[in-house]
Amino acid sequence: MKKSTPRLWVCGTIIAVLLAVIWGNSCLSGETSGHFSGWVGELINSIFPFLSPESKYGHFILRKLGHFSEFAALGLFLRWLFGMLLNRKWLTLSLPLACAVTVAFIDETIQIFTPGRYSSIVDVGIDSLGALTGILVLQIAWLLLRRLRRHRG
Repeated sequence: MKKSTPRLWVCGTIIAVLLAVIWGNSCLSGETSGHFSGWVGELINSIFPFLSPESKYGHFILRKLGHFSEFAALGLFLRWLFGMLLNRKWLTLSLPLACAVTVAFIDETIQIFTPGRYSSIVDVGIDSLGALTGILVLQIAWLLLRRLRRHRG
């Protein structure tokens, strides 16, 4: 893929912001993180009542969806970045996933040292699945776009 400096900057900036959000949330105390999750939960509850933070599993589901969605976005933008930098398809798929899994391990390690937080290998798995989803979404979108362009031209 052709390297485009503005696109590299945009993609790199978005990745940096995502890392700041992911690791910044892990630095928040359990109480602060819980308050933030509660606020987001109330917002989401207005759209999806079954995800109410007060329901038996609502808070758990909300937190796990947060992990999954943050890492889906990270995976998508890592795939975009490596797609611009590398020509080998297997590297443009495997390196973003390896980077995202590393970010997930660092994220969970940060939580070990944060008051009121705990580390979970399950969260690393959820994060990894989210990243893989983001990578695959972008890969499939590119393949469909390429096929559409070939079909039209």
